Amino acid sequence: MNGRDVTLTLIHTNDIHSHFDAASRIASYVEEVRRSVGEDNVLLLDCGDFLDRVSVETEGSGGAANVALLERFGYDAVLIGNNEGLSYTIEELDSLFADCTVPVVCANMIRENSGEPPSWMLPSWTTVKSGMRIGVIGLTAAFEVYYRLLGWEALEPISVARTYVSRIRPNVDVVIVLSHLGLKYDEQLAAQVEGIDLILGGHTHHLLASPLTIGNTTISAAGKFGQHVGRLELTLAEGGNRVRIAGECLPTDEMRRDAGVDRLIADYRAEANATLSRPVANLTDPLPLQPYEESPLATLLASSVRRVTGAEIGLVNAGQLLAGLPAGEVTELTLHELCPSPINPCAIKLSGRQLIYALEESLLPEYYELEFRGFGFRGKVLGTLCTDGLELLIDETKPAYNRIVEARIGGEPLQADRQYDVGTLDMFTFGVGYVGLKEGADVRYLLPNYIRHTLAAALNDESMIRDCFRPRRSYRQRLL
Repeated sequence: MNGRDVTLTLIHTNDIHSHFDAASRIASYVEEVRRSVGEDNVLLLDCGDFLDRVSVETEGSGGAANVALLERFGYDAVLIGNNEGLSYTIEELDSLFADCTVPVVCANMIRENSGEPPSWMLPSWTTVKSGMRIGVIGLTAAFEVYYRLLGWEALEPISVARTYVSRIRPNVDVVIVLSHLGLKYDEQLAAQVEGIDLILGGHTHHLLASPLTIGNTTISAAGKFGQHVGRLELTLAEGGNRVRIAGECLPTDEMRRDAGVDRLIADYRAEANATLSRPVANLTDPLPLQPYEESPLATLLASSVRRVTGAEIGLVNAGQLLAGLPAGEVTELTLHELCPSPINPCAIKLSGRQLIYALEESLLPEYYELEFRGFGFRGKVLGTLCTDGLELLIDETKPAYNRIVEARIGGEPLQADRQYDVGTLDMFTFGVGYVGLKEGADVRYLLPNYIRHTLAAALNDESMIRDCFRPRRSYRQRLL
């Protein structure tokens, strides 16, 4: 310090999820702030989930569009979230970030085979801005089972935080944690780990319009999808040992767009459309979809998940698919448009009783019409459950939860107390949608294997296509 108070403007983002229109407005705002206070007086940080494979630009470029955007913004450092870490293999991430000019900071992720982070990932990072010595630590949500399947070891974040805070605290004026842990975890971090000045949060999409203070730690977070951007002023008095932090999160909807960012994304969009134009199948007949009823395309998805998991029963929600398929050529782009969710198949064990309960739920509009987003789901409505390997007889005139009057697997009655091998979708194991499916035992995830890729294989199997038109539901009586 130079015998004076110093003030640093910190701009932070999180959970942009490939919302490029909002990103364009944020880019314009960042440049405006840099012109106003001077580039050396601005620190720009992101807390993860800056990409989302629901975007054509992201899917078609393997995430390169998003990394190019990080570099265009001039981020000082970023953290990877689960959408980065779980959407790609280690090898794909190595390729994506190997030449990235933006430091990727994450302390609680190491490679299983080496016990070390990859060369492009730093546990902590330090810089000097506006005469202020700044230390940054990254912590991401430790989806241990998922990450282990991809060759990562995800470490418990609070103990990791203690280690790195104690290591860098003596040498900096300000300790900042980039967190993709969620608000509750951030609150625990602030309460349990001494020496953190500021936690910038994400993952649970929480918006803190004004910063939250716990003890000596300030917490800020900017919501989701680039709808807000965080701006904080960090002031350190000459001779002081604590930084003062004040600021807010600003809505971005009225901010002007950045023409250069718009051109960059348009170029990646054109490249992605060309890349994803590769054909994956050619259909003789259309495959209709009805999200609230059994229909051929949803049944084909259930059948494909059953086959890839080797299960007795396939079970998927029809809302994973946004449209049916017409006859003719099917391209990668077509499949991405109708099945954009980064959802993976998984195998679980469920009792006959648990299966029937979930299937009874799927006959009720409060379930099949449910609108939500998260846990990988990028559809519009949950949709009914569709099956393969299991046939149902339904009487819609009966009371709710008593409408399935008969269930058979392989021609034999489903037994309430028997455990069945079920191929289904990973999002159900997180307790979302048909929450009873979370009770499944012996969960086995199939990564990396998105359900649209599983469906693509089934579209080239004529016997599976013919069979998907065979009803798995029949009705004793139907409501008109």
